Amino acid sequence: MTRSQNDADSLLRLGNITLDRSTFELSSPTGSFRLANKEFQMLELLMCNPRHLISTERFLEKIWGYDAKAEVSVVWVYISYLRKKLSALHADIKIRASRNSGYSLEMIE
Repeated sequence: MTRSQNDADSLLRLGNITLDRSTFELSSPTGSFRLANKEFQMLELLMCNPRHLISTERFLEKIWGYDAKAEVSVVWVYISYLRKKLSALHADIKIRASRNSGYSLEMIE
């Protein structure tokens, strides 16, 4: 595999947002942020499954692990961090909450 193929594989794009899997960098035409590990894992899961509902429990299992003592509220906190960063980057995607179901990544109409 060539270097440029590797680079392309490490980039997730949705709308005007790019997530670089090799640097944990979230970027748009207006700027960029380097995400913390858990933020990155959550956004990666959302970007790999756009418009699919991901439950809070799934986030906890996949990112914090089955044995973790993490509370549901920790997911809310990280979703809040990601929303602020997406907003600051003038993203044309948003994290939508579905009451008692989970979160999905959707285009802003």
